Amino acid sequence: MIGFSFSIVTSWSALSGVLVVGVESGGPPVMIWSWVGVCAVSLAVAYSMAEMCSAYPVAGGQYSWVAILAPKKWARGLSYVCGWFMLIGILSMGAVNNFIAGNFVLGMANLTYPEYTIERWHAVLVAYLICIVAALSSIFLPHLLNRISKAILIWNICSFFICFITILATNDHKQPASFVFADFQNSTGFNKAYAAIIGILQSAFGMCCYDAPAHMTEEIKDARKQAPRAIVMSVWLGFLTGFVFLISLCFCMGGIDETASTPTGVPLIAIFHNSTGSVAGTCALTSLITVVALVCANSLMTEGGRAVYAFARDRGLPFSRALSRVHPTLGVPVAGILATAAVQAAFNSIYFGTVTGFNTVISIATEGFYVSYAIPLLVRILSRVSGDKRERLDGPYSLGRWGLLANVVGFTYLAFAVITFNFPTVDPVDKENMNYTSAASFKFIQDISNQAE
Repeated sequence: MIGFSFSIVTSWSALSGVLVVGVESGGPPVMIWSWVGVCAVSLAVAYSMAEMCSAYPVAGGQYSWVAILAPKKWARGLSYVCGWFMLIGILSMGAVNNFIAGNFVLGMANLTYPEYTIERWHAVLVAYLICIVAALSSIFLPHLLNRISKAILIWNICSFFICFITILATNDHKQPASFVFADFQNSTGFNKAYAAIIGILQSAFGMCCYDAPAHMTEEIKDARKQAPRAIVMSVWLGFLTGFVFLISLCFCMGGIDETASTPTGVPLIAIFHNSTGSVAGTCALTSLITVVALVCANSLMTEGGRAVYAFARDRGLPFSRALSRVHPTLGVPVAGILATAAVQAAFNSIYFGTVTGFNTVISIATEGFYVSYAIPLLVRILSRVSGDKRERLDGPYSLGRWGLLANVVGFTYLAFAVITFNFPTVDPVDKENMNYTSAASFKFIQDISNQAE
C-alpha cells in the first residue's frame, strides 16, 4: 500500500512536472524553503488523517469521517461539500497528471527532432491516450495492482537516485550556492512577498494526494494499520526525495529564462540536457520519470473510480445507482472508472482552447484536495474544544494529547493555502491570465448538483 500511495504522491517527479511555477515565482530559494515548510505542516495533516483512518477505515475517506464525527445537524451538509471537493481534487489531478506525462513524451520528441513543433492539440490527444490506457488497466488488470505497487516503489526510488546522481556527476558548470539558496527570481510582476506566496503553489501541488490509501481500505488486509501507515510514510518519502531532487535541479539549472522558455515545454528536460549535454542521456533520464507518471495515471484512475463508487453508494452523485455498482465478474466499479475517465478527458479538453483555462485546472486539483482535508480537521478541532464524546479516536494511530496541536497546525496551513490558490499569478491582471479557480470549482459543483436534484 505504501507503493500505491507513493506512486500517486511521488513528490519528486510531481515537482518536476510543474517546475516552471517555482522558477518564475521566487526561483530556487522559494522552491526549496517552501518545500521544507509545506512538508512540515503537511505531516501534521497526514498524522491527523491517519488517526481518523485508523479509527474509521472506509472507502469514502475524508467525507465519511466528516459524516461520522461532525455534529448531527451539520454532518450531512459538511460531508456532502467535503465529498465534492474530494472528487474535484482526484478527478482534476488525474487530468493534470495525464497532461504532465504527455508533456514528457512530447518534450522528448521535440528534443530529439528540433524541427518538430509541439501544438496544444498534440498534448490533448496524448493525454487522451494515457487516460484510456489507465482506464482499461484499472478495469481489466486490478489483480496486478499490488504487484505494480511494489514494483513501482522500487522503480521510483531507483529512478530518483539515478536522476539526481547523474545530473550532479555530469554537470561541470553548476550554479553557486547563493543562486540556489538566496537569489530571489521574480517574473510575475508582483512584489517579492506576493511572488513567494504564488511560488508555494508548486510545493503544495507536489505534496498532496496522500489520502489515496484511505479510499482503498475496503480492498486491503489489516486496513486500520496499513492505510494510515501508507498515508504518513508517503509524506515522509515525498519530503526526503523532493528535497534532495529540488536542490540537485537548482544547482544544475542553466539560466532562469532559458529554463522557463525551453522549446520542449518541460523545464526539467532543459535541466537534464544542460547537465548531460546528451540528447540520448536526457531522454533516458526523462523516460524514467515518464514511467512513474504513467503508473501514477493508473493509480489516480483507480483511486478516482473507488471514490466515485463510494460517494455514489452514499447517494452523493447523480446516477448514483449506476455509479455504485460493482461488476459481478471483474469485481471493480466499472461505471465509476468510466465516469472518472470521462471527467479527466473533459478537463484535458480545456487545453484545446486556452492555456490559462488548463492552468486553472492545476490550481483546482490542489485546492480540491486541500479543502477536503481541511473540513475533517476542522471537525476534529471543534470536537476537541467542545468536549464531544467522539473527541478521542481509538486506533493504532491515535495521536492522544498531541492530536489537537496537529489538527490546528494542519488546518491553519490548509486554510492559508486554499485562499492563496485563488490569487492571480501575473501582473497586470486581465481576463486572459486571471485565476478562475474558485469560480470554476463552485460552478462545477453547482451544475452537477442541479442535475442530481
